[in-house]
Amino acid sequence: MIRTPLHLVAAATFLLPLGSALADVTLPTIFSEHMVLEKTAKVPVWGKADPGEKITVTLADQTASATAGEDGKWTLNLDLKDSGPGPFEMTVKGKNEIKIADVVVGEVWVASGQSNMEWAVKNTTDAEAEIAKSANPMLRQFLVKKNAIPAPTDQMEGSWVIAGPGTTPGFTAVGYFFGKSLQKELNVPVGLINTSWGGTPSEAWTSTEALNTVPALKDSTERLLKDASTYSQRLKDYVEKLTAWLKANGRDDKKSDPAAFAGLDASKDGWTAVNLPGAITGPGLPNNGVVWLRRDIEFKTKPQEDLKLTFGGIDGFEAFYWNGQLIKELPYDNILSAGARRTYTVPASAIKVGNNVAALRIFSPIVPAAVKSLPAQFDGQTSKWMAKAEQTFPALAANAEAAPTAPGNLPTPQNTSSYLFNGMINPVIPYAIKGAIWYQGESNAGRAFQYRTAFPLMITDWRTRWQQGDFPFYFVQLANYQVKESKPAESGWAELREAQSLTLKLPNTGQAVIIDIGESGDIHPRNKKDVGERLAKIALARDYGKDLVYSGPVYQSMKVEDGKVRLTFDHLGGGLVAHPVPEKYDVNSGKKQTAPLVRNSPNSELEGFSICGEDKQWVWADAKIDGDSVVVWSDKVPKPVAVRYGWANNPNTNLYNKAGLPTSPFRTDDFPAATLNGKYY
Repeated sequence: MIRTPLHLVAAATFLLPLGSALADVTLPTIFSEHMVLEKTAKVPVWGKADPGEKITVTLADQTASATAGEDGKWTLNLDLKDSGPGPFEMTVKGKNEIKIADVVVGEVWVASGQSNMEWAVKNTTDAEAEIAKSANPMLRQFLVKKNAIPAPTDQMEGSWVIAGPGTTPGFTAVGYFFGKSLQKELNVPVGLINTSWGGTPSEAWTSTEALNTVPALKDSTERLLKDASTYSQRLKDYVEKLTAWLKANGRDDKKSDPAAFAGLDASKDGWTAVNLPGAITGPGLPNNGVVWLRRDIEFKTKPQEDLKLTFGGIDGFEAFYWNGQLIKELPYDNILSAGARRTYTVPASAIKVGNNVAALRIFSPIVPAAVKSLPAQFDGQTSKWMAKAEQTFPALAANAEAAPTAPGNLPTPQNTSSYLFNGMINPVIPYAIKGAIWYQGESNAGRAFQYRTAFPLMITDWRTRWQQGDFPFYFVQLANYQVKESKPAESGWAELREAQSLTLKLPNTGQAVIIDIGESGDIHPRNKKDVGERLAKIALARDYGKDLVYSGPVYQSMKVEDGKVRLTFDHLGGGLVAHPVPEKYDVNSGKKQTAPLVRNSPNSELEGFSICGEDKQWVWADAKIDGDSVVVWSDKVPKPVAVRYGWANNPNTNLYNKAGLPTSPFRTDDFPAATLNGKYY
């Protein structure tokens, strides 16, 4: 978590500038050219005008009127249940007149979540070919600008764009493939409202009022907001105390000319080779002081995009340079915790064809300097860095007082309770939608048990506020990710998947299982096509009456028979099948990295099952399909009591139905969750 003050910045007003007088009728930016409206009987349109002003909205043969209230706000509803697709022109008339061109009527879906929903088409598998053929005037996206704020706003910034080679690269990839599937099958316009932000927890997408209905989440929210309100003063006190401590102990940072260390022409004398990541040690390097790191990086062509370099954690207070130019400095009055990731963005204009120099200056007055992990661009786990001392501090005197402690970690604004609901969901409400698709959970995996409460709470909150009943809410179960385990083990990601599956108890929810298309070395699987299409199958079958199998097998019951366990399933999809176990698995498809797959149960028809007896000691199990059920056993467990399937961060699995959809991971036991005590903040 990042130690940084919360940016309590009020949202700017982003109303469509359609008149010069303050009294002119105005609309939220979502009502703009190329918009998609939901084909339904109640389509809200709203905005602002003079108190008492009459507003009339016309679309095709539909007209509705409203009168602005004392606060200047007005709302009306259009009946578009019998509307054709258009395109139409919408007219909004009060004291002034607004005309909105190219309005179409069809199906509108909210696409929300964290980075795997934010992930753009341009970064997916076979992106170039997909983008080239993506022209589709009936598929459109409204991208809500990121906005994390402490109080709800009804304003937002964004625009509608039509899918095509020039715009598709920026579409949410999951949303794009979802929408493309719907549009192709239904032959109607499809609009996506993309409101997503990477690395965010569900609590940030939930209103404060809803969070306050759950005691644990209320306590967390109140504590967080209190800590945020006092953070600035606590940081000021820390800086004053640390400044005095540094001076008293001869540890002032006496900065030299950075060009002597970070410049392209800096002397190479006196530098020591170091192995990173890890502690920065070697001949001539101080235990405490100021140390420089630098390395060359070659570019054969001029890059078109900025270079983002992410370090996994640094002990000390650092500054990052590129070719001698300061990119960003993090002094002790703008601190980050040692475990926090730092991303430095190098402008494409600053990158030269040929040799470039990346350099880090680390001021480490208290603990030895260290770099915990390196950017992916720097050769993965090891990298050829050189180090040189700028300043060396003497050992602390025996009677020296301990250095002051920095303020405790605070989430960034986008990770703070309700901040994303306030700035990125509330402004969209009550825009008429068919439903929502959601891909999130990675940021909650460390406290997966609490997600059993937090996730359905968020869904119910959205539905309550939209006042469109239990609209469809379909979500993506977390993909397989991280290292392969050689033995059965507890797993936060497995427990998060379980929490997602339990959320299916809510009405009109659905889950796309993607346990078979993740990557062990990348939290962002590049295959977003299957993700979007699996979500689309749910919507097409359940909301549009299409005869499709939309789910893989789902565990139903177990029975012990002569030392073996028989499992039954729903959603057989024509019958159970065992897919061939591949010889390799994806480590990072973006880098085309694979690794040999070592089977856990080499002689078994089915892979991914574990079993235990009353001792709760899990072992890998053999399993086979027997009609519409699966039989599981192990010679090591003569009296089984429980079975698990796909219960790992990155499991080996191969049980599908004949429709080609994978079985959702599950467990038959109710043993205490490993994440039972994990809490938000």
